[in-house]
Amino acid sequence: MRDASYEFLKKLLSTPGPSGREAAVAKLWREEAEKFADVRGDRMGNSFATLNAGGGPRVMLSGHIDEIGLMVTHVDEQGLVRFSGVGGWDPQVLVGQRVRIQAKNSEVIGVVGKKAIHVMEPDERKKVSEIKGLWIDIGAKDADEAKEMVEVGDVAVLDQDLLELPNGRIASRSLDNRMGAFVVLEALRLLSEQENVVAEVVAVASVQEEIGLYGARGAAFGLDPDAAIAVDVTHATDTPGIPKNEHGDHALGSGPVIGRASNLSPIVSDRLIAAAGGADIAYTVEAGSRSTGTDADAIHFARAGIATGLVSCPNRYMHSPNEVVDLSDLEDAARLIAVYLGGLDGDTDFVR
Repeated sequence: MRDASYEFLKKLLSTPGPSGREAAVAKLWREEAEKFADVRGDRMGNSFATLNAGGGPRVMLSGHIDEIGLMVTHVDEQGLVRFSGVGGWDPQVLVGQRVRIQAKNSEVIGVVGKKAIHVMEPDERKKVSEIKGLWIDIGAKDADEAKEMVEVGDVAVLDQDLLELPNGRIASRSLDNRMGAFVVLEALRLLSEQENVVAEVVAVASVQEEIGLYGARGAAFGLDPDAAIAVDVTHATDTPGIPKNEHGDHALGSGPVIGRASNLSPIVSDRLIAAAGGADIAYTVEAGSRSTGTDADAIHFARAGIATGLVSCPNRYMHSPNEVVDLSDLEDAARLIAVYLGGLDGDTDFVR
């Protein structure tokens, strides 16, 4: 991966942006997109980068830029902060984590607390943690001091810096799905360097995916594209306990994962597979007999229906403080999409 792209990815991953509070990370994405595309936002907070406006067909690329997080719900008499999850959490991974609360005037650091095992009753030790039994300790002496630091409705993310691992792999929070927002913009950048592109391509950093696929639904309705490609993570199946007969064979470094699902357009999926083969890009295929659980679902059902494909990248430890991906998969996903888009012409028909 080129150095400039990697530095941009690292900035995206380190910037807090839980669902509904994506403004800071969206600002970074828009600033990068302005280097080679026309950029705008919408009332939901979606970001749009358009290349070759007025061309055809119009194709939407969507990678959601929000991440799972926490939200302050109450401050108790001891000054301990109670919270709920923004998006889907396994509460076990929250215990003992450091967090960054995005307060009105500053960032407040805290730690997730739980009753110590030494003072638990024997039956308590056997129970899994629930979010309602956890709290955030921000070091306040009492409720009054805590309420000067944070307010109900403030959001937080886990305080986890990016970690560079061997073999071109990284660990970070928010790879689900800053990775997707990065890939769609990287694909657009690669496309901007091609000649004779006829399609109008709009990369979208969509919002609020983790709480209901909301941003992509609004963006797709407004754009009314002929076709779309959603980019997201999928479960890497090269760790213990994941049955490949159920989830497929998607190892880190095996390339982008092309979806073939009941609610995806076979026209888009087949052309993505053909593009990968023609450009000698390694890939795997993931089957879905119903919905995909990604923005592709919302886009596909927008308006009278949009021909939608799905490109994913293998991700270990999804929805945890340390998700792990292989940078080569991200790079190849962007390259695959750019090759696919470069092969479209004015006669491309997505009707079936």
